[in-house]
Amino acid sequence: MTYENIRLDKNEGIAIITIDRPSKLNALNSATIKELHKALKEADAAKGIKVIILTGSGEKAFVAGADISEFADFSVAQGEQLAAEGQAKLFDFVAHLSTPVIAAVNGFALGGGLELAMAAHFRIASENAKMGLPEVSLGVIPGYGGTQRLPQLVGKGRAMEMIMTAGMIDAHQALQYGLVNHVTSLEELMEFTQKIAQKIIRNSSVAIAAAITAINAGYEDGENGFEEEITQFGKCFGTADFHEGTQAFLEKRKANFPGK
Repeated sequence: MTYENIRLDKNEGIAIITIDRPSKLNALNSATIKELHKALKEADAAKGIKVIILTGSGEKAFVAGADISEFADFSVAQGEQLAAEGQAKLFDFVAHLSTPVIAAVNGFALGGGLELAMAAHFRIASENAKMGLPEVSLGVIPGYGGTQRLPQLVGKGRAMEMIMTAGMIDAHQALQYGLVNHVTSLEELMEFTQKIAQKIIRNSSVAIAAAITAINAGYEDGENGFEEEITQFGKCFGTADFHEGTQAFLEKRKANFPGK
Protein backbone atom coordinates (compact mmCIF):
# COMPACT_ATOMS: atom_id res chain seq x y z
CA MET A 1 0.00 0.00 0.00
CA THR A 2 1.14 3.56 -0.77
CA TYR A 3 1.24 6.08 2.09
CA GLU A 4 1.53 9.88 1.92
CA ASN A 5 2.32 10.81 5.53
CA ILE A 6 4.27 7.79 6.73
CA ARG A 7 6.79 5.22 5.52
CA LEU A 8 6.57 1.49 6.14
CA ASP A 9 9.73 -0.60 5.75
CA LYS A 10 9.97 -4.33 6.47
CA ASN A 11 13.23 -6.19 6.93
CA GLU A 12 14.31 -9.34 8.77
CA GLY A 13 11.27 -9.64 11.00
CA ILE A 14 11.07 -5.93 11.84
CA ALA A 15 8.63 -3.36 10.47
CA ILE A 16 9.70 0.27 10.85
CA ILE A 17 6.88 2.81 10.60
CA THR A 18 8.16 6.37 10.21
CA ILE A 19 5.85 9.36 10.59
CA ASP A 20 7.04 11.50 7.67
CA ARG A 21 5.76 15.07 7.90
CA PRO A 22 9.02 16.90 8.67
CA SER A 23 7.69 20.32 7.66
CA LYS A 24 5.02 19.92 10.38
CA LEU A 25 7.44 18.26 12.86
CA ASN A 26 5.50 15.05 12.15
CA ALA A 27 2.34 16.39 13.79
CA LEU A 28 -0.63 14.03 13.81
CA ASN A 29 -3.56 14.99 11.63
CA SER A 30 -6.57 12.81 10.83
CA ALA A 31 -5.01 11.52 7.60
CA THR A 32 -1.83 10.48 9.41
CA ILE A 33 -3.80 8.71 12.15
CA LYS A 34 -5.70 6.75 9.49
CA GLU A 35 -2.48 5.82 7.70
CA LEU A 36 -0.83 4.75 10.94
CA HIS A 37 -3.79 2.49 11.69
CA LYS A 38 -3.55 0.88 8.25
CA ALA A 39 0.24 0.49 8.42
CA LEU A 40 0.11 -1.04 11.91
CA LYS A 41 -2.62 -3.43 10.78
CA GLU A 42 -0.59 -4.34 7.69
CA ALA A 43 2.58 -4.93 9.73
CA ASP A 44 0.74 -6.95 12.37
CA ALA A 45 -0.74 -9.21 9.68
CA ALA A 46 2.49 -9.55 7.67
CA LYS A 47 4.01 -13.00 7.77
CA GLY A 48 7.39 -12.97 9.47
CA ILE A 49 7.04 -9.54 11.12
CA LYS A 50 7.60 -9.98 14.85
CA VAL A 51 8.39 -6.43 16.04
CA ILE A 52 7.15 -2.99 14.98
CA ILE A 53 9.22 0.15 15.57
CA LEU A 54 7.53 3.57 15.50
CA THR A 55 9.69 6.65 14.90
CA GLY A 56 9.64 10.09 13.30
CA SER A 57 11.47 11.41 10.25
CA GLY A 58 14.33 13.88 10.63
CA GLU A 59 16.31 14.75 13.74
CA LYS A 60 13.94 17.17 15.48
CA ALA A 61 10.74 15.34 16.27
CA PHE A 62 9.15 12.00 16.90
CA VAL A 63 5.71 13.64 16.80
CA ALA A 64 5.47 17.24 17.97
CA GLY A 65 1.76 17.00 18.77
CA ALA A 66 -1.59 17.03 17.04
CA ASP A 67 -2.47 19.28 14.13
CA ILE A 68 -4.40 21.92 16.11
CA SER A 69 -5.73 23.64 13.00
CA GLU A 70 -7.95 20.62 12.35
CA PHE A 71 -10.02 20.94 15.53
CA ALA A 72 -9.71 24.55 16.74
CA ASP A 73 -13.37 25.22 15.88
CA PHE A 74 -14.86 21.92 17.09
CA SER A 75 -17.98 21.71 19.28
CA VAL A 76 -18.23 19.68 22.49
CA ALA A 77 -19.72 16.72 20.61
CA GLN A 78 -17.06 16.93 17.91
CA GLY A 79 -14.33 17.05 20.56
CA GLU A 80 -15.64 13.91 22.23
CA GLN A 81 -15.88 12.16 18.88
CA LEU A 82 -12.32 13.20 18.00
CA ALA A 83 -10.94 11.65 21.19
CA ALA A 84 -13.07 8.50 20.97
CA GLU A 85 -12.23 7.80 17.34
CA GLY A 86 -8.54 8.58 17.80
CA GLN A 87 -8.22 6.31 20.82
CA ALA A 88 -10.00 3.43 19.08
CA LYS A 89 -8.27 3.80 15.73
CA LEU A 90 -4.70 4.36 16.88
CA PHE A 91 -3.77 4.68 20.55
CA ASP A 92 -5.73 1.77 22.04
CA PHE A 93 -5.11 -0.16 18.85
CA VAL A 94 -1.34 0.14 19.38
CA ALA A 95 -1.54 -0.74 23.07
CA HIS A 96 -3.45 -3.96 22.39
CA LEU A 97 -1.62 -5.05 19.25
CA SER A 98 -0.34 -8.62 19.52
CA THR A 99 2.92 -7.67 17.78
CA PRO A 100 5.29 -5.79 20.12
CA VAL A 101 5.52 -2.06 19.33
CA ILE A 102 8.60 -0.06 20.36
CA ALA A 103 8.61 3.74 20.13
CA ALA A 104 12.00 5.10 19.09
CA VAL A 105 11.61 8.70 20.26
CA ASN A 106 13.98 10.79 18.19
CA GLY A 107 13.18 14.34 19.33
CA PHE A 108 10.05 16.19 20.45
CA ALA A 109 7.23 13.93 21.65
CA LEU A 110 4.54 16.35 22.73
CA GLY A 111 0.79 16.03 23.21
CA GLY A 112 -0.50 13.37 20.85
CA GLY A 113 3.10 12.44 20.08
CA LEU A 114 3.83 11.49 23.68
CA GLU A 115 0.46 9.76 23.87
CA LEU A 116 1.42 7.67 20.83
CA ALA A 117 4.79 6.81 22.39
CA MET A 118 3.07 5.85 25.65
CA ALA A 119 0.64 3.60 23.79
CA ALA A 120 3.62 1.61 22.48
CA HIS A 121 4.70 -1.33 24.60
CA PHE A 122 7.87 0.49 25.62
CA ARG A 123 10.00 3.46 24.64
CA ILE A 124 13.64 4.23 23.78
CA ALA A 125 14.70 7.88 23.47
CA SER A 126 17.56 9.77 21.91
CA GLU A 127 19.42 12.28 24.08
CA ASN A 128 17.81 15.23 22.29
CA ALA A 129 14.27 14.01 23.03
CA LYS A 130 11.87 16.29 24.90
CA MET A 131 8.54 15.00 26.19
CA GLY A 132 5.44 16.63 27.56
CA LEU A 133 1.67 17.06 27.51
CA PRO A 134 1.11 20.80 26.92
CA GLU A 135 -2.64 20.58 26.29
CA VAL A 136 -3.77 22.67 29.30
CA SER A 137 -1.86 25.63 27.85
CA LEU A 138 -4.41 25.47 25.01
CA GLY A 139 -7.42 25.17 27.30
CA VAL A 140 -7.91 21.44 26.78
CA ILE A 141 -6.64 18.20 28.30
CA PRO A 142 -4.86 15.21 26.75
CA GLY A 143 -7.53 13.28 24.87
CA TYR A 144 -5.69 10.31 23.41
CA GLY A 145 -5.10 8.42 26.65
CA GLY A 146 -2.53 10.75 28.20
CA THR A 147 -4.34 11.27 31.50
CA GLN A 148 -4.47 7.50 31.99
CA ARG A 149 -1.18 6.16 30.60
CA LEU A 150 1.13 8.83 32.02
CA PRO A 151 0.17 8.10 35.68
CA GLN A 152 0.53 4.38 35.01
CA LEU A 153 4.09 4.94 33.79
CA VAL A 154 5.44 7.69 36.06
CA GLY A 155 3.05 7.77 39.02
CA LYS A 156 0.12 10.04 39.84
CA GLY A 157 2.06 12.92 41.36
CA ARG A 158 4.56 13.29 38.54
CA ALA A 159 1.80 12.96 35.95
CA MET A 160 -0.25 15.65 37.69
CA GLU A 161 2.76 17.99 37.68
CA MET A 162 3.63 17.33 34.04
CA ILE A 163 0.05 17.86 32.87
CA MET A 164 -0.69 20.88 35.09
CA THR A 165 2.51 22.75 34.26
CA ALA A 166 2.35 21.83 30.56
CA GLY A 167 6.12 21.58 30.76
CA MET A 168 8.63 19.35 29.01
CA ILE A 169 11.12 16.90 30.45
CA ASP A 170 14.31 15.78 28.76
CA ALA A 171 15.30 12.21 27.92
CA HIS A 172 17.35 11.63 31.07
CA GLN A 173 14.55 12.85 33.31
CA ALA A 174 12.16 10.63 31.37
CA LEU A 175 14.51 7.72 32.07
CA GLN A 176 14.55 8.59 35.78
CA TYR A 177 10.75 8.74 35.80
CA GLY A 178 10.44 5.35 34.06
CA LEU A 179 8.77 6.93 31.04
CA VAL A 180 11.47 5.50 28.75
CA ASN A 181 13.52 2.33 29.12
CA HIS A 182 16.79 3.52 27.57
CA VAL A 183 18.49 6.70 26.34
CA THR A 184 20.99 6.67 23.46
CA SER A 185 22.61 9.16 21.14
CA LEU A 186 20.50 10.16 18.15
CA GLU A 187 22.97 8.42 15.84
CA GLU A 188 22.68 5.14 17.75
CA LEU A 189 18.91 5.22 18.39
CA MET A 190 17.69 3.02 15.56
CA GLU A 191 20.57 0.55 15.77
CA PHE A 192 20.06 0.18 19.53
CA THR A 193 16.29 -0.23 19.11
CA GLN A 194 16.74 -2.86 16.43
CA LYS A 195 19.16 -4.80 18.66
CA ILE A 196 16.45 -5.02 21.30
CA ALA A 197 13.95 -6.00 18.60
CA GLN A 198 16.26 -8.84 17.56
CA LYS A 199 16.28 -10.14 21.13
CA ILE A 200 12.47 -10.16 21.07
CA ILE A 201 12.40 -11.95 17.71
CA ARG A 202 14.33 -14.90 19.13
CA ASN A 203 11.46 -15.68 21.50
CA SER A 204 7.98 -17.11 20.94
CA SER A 205 5.72 -14.57 19.23
CA VAL A 206 2.70 -16.52 20.49
CA ALA A 207 3.87 -16.31 24.09
CA ILE A 208 4.72 -12.61 23.69
CA ALA A 209 1.20 -11.89 22.40
CA ALA A 210 -0.22 -13.74 25.41
CA ALA A 211 2.01 -11.73 27.75
CA ILE A 212 0.83 -8.45 26.19
CA THR A 213 -2.80 -9.49 26.77
CA ALA A 214 -2.12 -10.47 30.38
CA ILE A 215 -0.14 -7.32 31.22
CA ASN A 216 -2.75 -5.03 29.66
CA ALA A 217 -5.52 -6.76 31.63
CA GLY A 218 -4.00 -5.51 34.87
CA TYR A 219 -4.62 -1.93 33.74
CA GLU A 220 -8.16 -2.37 32.41
CA ASP A 221 -11.26 -1.51 34.46
CA GLY A 222 -13.27 -4.60 35.27
CA GLU A 223 -10.43 -6.94 34.34
CA ASN A 224 -8.48 -9.15 36.74
CA GLY A 225 -4.89 -9.33 35.56
CA PHE A 226 -4.10 -12.40 37.66
CA GLU A 227 -7.06 -14.31 36.22
CA GLU A 228 -6.09 -13.29 32.69
CA GLU A 229 -2.54 -14.45 33.36
CA ILE A 230 -3.83 -17.87 34.42
CA THR A 231 -5.94 -18.08 31.26
CA GLN A 232 -3.12 -17.04 28.94
CA PHE A 233 -0.64 -19.30 30.74
CA GLY A 234 -2.94 -22.26 30.20
CA LYS A 235 -3.50 -21.42 26.54
CA CYS A 236 0.26 -21.49 25.94
CA PHE A 237 0.28 -25.22 26.74
CA GLY A 238 -1.79 -25.87 23.63
CA THR A 239 0.59 -24.12 21.23
CA ALA A 240 3.26 -25.49 18.92
CA ASP A 241 5.62 -22.83 20.29
CA PHE A 242 5.31 -24.30 23.81
CA HIS A 243 6.04 -27.78 22.53
CA GLU A 244 9.07 -26.54 20.57
CA GLY A 245 10.36 -24.36 23.40
CA THR A 246 10.18 -27.07 26.04
CA GLN A 247 11.61 -29.73 23.75
CA ALA A 248 14.49 -27.45 22.77
CA PHE A 249 15.23 -26.78 26.43
CA LEU A 250 15.21 -30.49 27.31
CA GLU A 251 17.37 -31.31 24.29
CA LYS A 252 19.73 -28.43 25.07
CA ARG A 253 19.36 -26.77 21.69
CA LYS A 254 18.14 -23.42 20.37
CA ALA A 255 14.39 -23.25 19.87
CA ASN A 256 13.00 -22.71 16.37
CA PHE A 257 9.56 -21.33 17.13
CA PRO A 258 6.92 -21.89 14.42
CA GLY A 259 4.85 -18.95 15.68
CA LYS A 260 1.65 -20.89 16.28
